Amino acid sequence: MKASQDKIIIFDTTLRDGEQSPGASMDVHEKVLVAKQLEILGVDKIEAGFPVSSPGDFDAVQAVAGVVKRPTVIGLCRAREEDIRTAWDAVREAKNPGLHTFIATSDIHMKYKLRMTKDEVLGSVENAVGICRSLSESVEFSAEDATRSDWDFLVEVFSTAIASGANTINVPDTVGYTNPQEFSNLITYLKRHVRGIDDVTMSVHCHNDLGLATSNSVAAVLAGARQVECTVNGIGERAGNTSLEEIAMIFTVRKDLYKGLYTGIDTTQIFPTSRLVSHVTGIPVQPNKAVVGSNAFAHEAGIHQDGYLKEHSTYEIMTPETVGLGMSQLVLGKHSGKHALGERLESLGYHVNDKDLKKVFKRFKEIADKKKEIFDADIEAIVIEEIYRVPDKYELKHLNVTSGTVAVPTATVHLMVEGKLVRQAGFGNGPVDALFKTIISMTGFAAELRRFVVSSITGGTDAQGEVTVELMDKGMTAVGQGSDPDILVASAKALINAMNRIEFLRNKKSGELPNL
Repeated sequence: MKASQDKIIIFDTTLRDGEQSPGASMDVHEKVLVAKQLEILGVDKIEAGFPVSSPGDFDAVQAVAGVVKRPTVIGLCRAREEDIRTAWDAVREAKNPGLHTFIATSDIHMKYKLRMTKDEVLGSVENAVGICRSLSESVEFSAEDATRSDWDFLVEVFSTAIASGANTINVPDTVGYTNPQEFSNLITYLKRHVRGIDDVTMSVHCHNDLGLATSNSVAAVLAGARQVECTVNGIGERAGNTSLEEIAMIFTVRKDLYKGLYTGIDTTQIFPTSRLVSHVTGIPVQPNKAVVGSNAFAHEAGIHQDGYLKEHSTYEIMTPETVGLGMSQLVLGKHSGKHALGERLESLGYHVNDKDLKKVFKRFKEIADKKKEIFDADIEAIVIEEIYRVPDKYELKHLNVTSGTVAVPTATVHLMVEGKLVRQAGFGNGPVDALFKTIISMTGFAAELRRFVVSSITGGTDAQGEVTVELMDKGMTAVGQGSDPDILVASAKALINAMNRIEFLRNKKSGELPNL
C-alpha cells in the first residue's frame, strides 16, 4: 500500500507489540475479537503477531488472516528465511497479506546482539527482503534501533531494502531515545539521500520511554513520513508505543494546522476499541490518559465547570461523542427489553449477534435487579464479561463470604477446574484475603500478588466495582480484571482471570520477541 500525498496510513501493532506489554498476552479468540474491532475502527494494516515465536502465535495470526477482509494482515519476521516462510504461511490466506522483516542497524546492537559487521547486515537485508518479495507484494523493512544508528549507514540499509523489493521502509525509535526535532531531521535526511525513497512509503514506529512517542510520530509525518505504527491505548514494550487514538484525534482536531493530512480512522469507534483492548489485555487505562481516559472529559475546577456550562468549547477541544463516548446517564432499567438493550449496544459500538445478545440480556437483567440505574459503563462491563472473555482452566461458579467485627472471615468457593467442580472453604485476615487464600489453596496455584486495585465503574453505592489484579510467577506477569456489583465477586473474577492468563503464558512456548 503506497500512501497518498495526504493520507496517513495507520499500521496497528496492538496484537504484536502491544501484546508484549507485561501480562498482556492474548489467546487466539481474543486476538480475533480485537482484530475485528480494529477493522471496524478503520486501521489500514494489522500486525497480527510474530508467527515464529510460538505455535500459539502462529495460530492466532492465521486466524486473524482468515477473518479480516479490508486491512492488510501482516506477520513480523526477523531477517531469517525460517522466520519469513513461517510468517508467510500464517498470513498467506489473508485477503491482503503482508510481511514485515527487520534487523538491527545501530553500532551497539550490531556489536553486542547480532555480532555482525555492517557488510553482513547489508547482505542480510538484501537476502531477507528478496525472499519476502518473492512471496508477498506487500513488504516492509525496519531498521531496528534506527535513531541510534549512523545516518549514512541507514541510507545504505534502506537503499538496499528498496532495491531488493521493499515497498515500505520503517524508521523505529526502538528505545524511545530521540526527540521531535532530531527525528524530523533524520526523516528529512533519509528522504533526501535514500535511493528510490519517492517510490515507497516511509513509516515510523516510536516508543514512549521519554513520553515523546506521539510527538515524534507527528514530527516525522510533517517531515514526510506517511505511515505511523501505533497501538490502542499506547500499550507496548516498557513505556509503550505511539497511541493510535492520539494520532487519530490530533489530525482530526487540528485540521487547521495539519492542512490536508488525515487518517481513515472512524473516531466514533475509538472508545469502544479502547475499552475492548483494556479488558482483553487486562491493562487498565490511566484516568488522565489523553482521549480515552476516564477523566478526559471530566471537569472538576469551578472555573472550568462554569465556562463549560456556558459554552462547552471553552474547555473541550473535542466532544465525547466524537470518540464514541456516549453521554447518556440513566439509559436502561430492569423493565427494559432486549431490543432496547440491542439498540444501546449498537450506539456504544458493540455489534453482537442474537446468541450473544441473549447472553448479555440475561446478565443485564441480573444486574438490573440489583441496581436501580444501569449506565453505559455497566453495559460495557457486561459485554466484556459475557462475550469477550472465554472460560479457561479456572471458572468461578459460586462463592459465599462471611465477615464482620466478631466473625472470622470465611470464604466458601465452588470452581470449575478443567471441567471438574471443586469446592472448598477457608479463612483469612479479611474477606478478600479469605477469598484469595481459598481459591489459591483449592487450585494449588502459586504466584505472587503484586497489585490489587478496586475502582467504581459508575457512581453510587450500588455501582459495579471493577477490580484489577496483577500476578507474578517465575518472571511472568499477568493482569486480570473482573467486574460485578458485589466487589468480592469482582475480586474473585479478577484473580481467576489473572490465573488463566498465567496458565496461558506457561503453556505458550515463547520465542525471541522483537522490540522495534
